[in-house]
Amino acid sequence: MVTIDGNTAAAHVAYAFSEVAAIFPITPSSPMGEYTDAWASSGMKNLFGKPVDVIEMQSEAGAAGAVHGSLSGGALTTTYTASQGLLLMIPNMHKIAGEMLPTVFHVSARSLAAQSLSIFGDHSDVMSTRNTGFAMVAANNIQETMDLAFVSHLATLKGQVPFLNFFDGFRTSHEIQKVEEIQFDTIKKLIEPEFIERFRSRGMRPEKPMIKVAAQNPDVYFQG
Repeated sequence: MVTIDGNTAAAHVAYAFSEVAAIFPITPSSPMGEYTDAWASSGMKNLFGKPVDVIEMQSEAGAAGAVHGSLSGGALTTTYTASQGLLLMIPNMHKIAGEMLPTVFHVSARSLAAQSLSIFGDHSDVMSTRNTGFAMVAANNIQETMDLAFVSHLATLKGQVPFLNFFDGFRTSHEIQKVEEIQFDTIKKLIEPEFIERFRSRGMRPEKPMIKVAAQNPDVYFQG
């Protein structure tokens, strides 16, 4: 048992599964990126025996573009965001889902700035992403945040559908509870290597040329 908050719970699982994390801070999701950066700087290893490569971009739009590019290259990649930051990621979310690239976005759900700015929690941000093609899972407490993050990372590799794992900003992201931590050794026993290899085999590389981002006429496009 460990005593942690929701952001730590999500970041712990994401770190295990990720080779790259493209981040840009936004309240209340910032601690997830900060923890990931701190763990990587300390030399903490992921499931693959290496520290995560953390890239801080100029905005959430840049972070989403970096996630898309990294996934296209065959690197397991994640990001963390909320509110307007998530809205800036929507164009790349459509591309990631359309290209069946496995990833999990961890979101501490927060109000959108409309008539006024609000940093507190509601689901107006995640509800704006329902038509992107991402599967969505919602956690109600810290234990669920960790467990569903784990399920999301396993499912995205098997199903090749990207996931959005969200939980309430502040109410869950900053709440501290005692939970059962999923150990990296446990994750290793449940992960299915063939799905990781399938993903990596689709990565863009000079030795394996492929056509990508082609234009399609309606007779084919509708099948997507």
